[in-house]
Amino acid sequence: MQPVRRTSLIAQVTEQLRAEIRSGRWPVGSRIPTEPELTELTGTGRNTVREAVQALVHAGMVERRQGSGTYVISTSTLGGTLTEFFADAQQRDLLELRQALDTTAAALAAERRDAIDIANLERLLEERRIAWDDDHESAIDSDVQLHRAIVVASHNAVYLEFYDSLLPIIAAGMRSHSEKANAAYHAEHEDLVRAVIDGDPERAARTANCFLDSLLAEYPDTR
Repeated sequence: MQPVRRTSLIAQVTEQLRAEIRSGRWPVGSRIPTEPELTELTGTGRNTVREAVQALVHAGMVERRQGSGTYVISTSTLGGTLTEFFADAQQRDLLELRQALDTTAAALAAERRDAIDIANLERLLEERRIAWDDDHESAIDSDVQLHRAIVVASHNAVYLEFYDSLLPIIAAGMRSHSEKANAAYHAEHEDLVRAVIDGDPERAARTANCFLDSLLAEYPDTR
């Protein structure tokens, strides 16, 4: 016979961890607390915490990295499925998808952003600028979080859920492109954020569209 498992307790801890990720307190790219820390935070046993984390691994929200820890790779349970689905997609196809998503998000954000969104966008823009000169991996994470913050500012929960499910794919594309082009695009990101903050949806959409157009130009359509 197998020991009786306290499945409900594992499910509760899993949901708590998932809530931390979805809230943004543990953003994509960040390392979550260690198992001993989670045991203390949740007031549960080590085995319960281990199984809860493993459930998120299976869901495609976190991944274990040998000798480093467990990192957030998606804020949605769809992330793992979509990452696998798009694994062999052409970079141009992914950029075209991003263009549609980011352009609409920018326009909505310019219409709906509030004071909290504005402060968050300004902070992330500065973090991205600083990180680009110091730490390439941190710069990519900052870039991802900046674009996500624009979607957050759209105040459309369904849009954010879908965008979050694509974050691992978007981050991988950004990483691949930055290694190829070695371009920071500071001015383009500054223009985009300013258009959103200024509450100009047409300029925000146009700026996002032009920025993605410039990226697409580096990947000619050979079909």
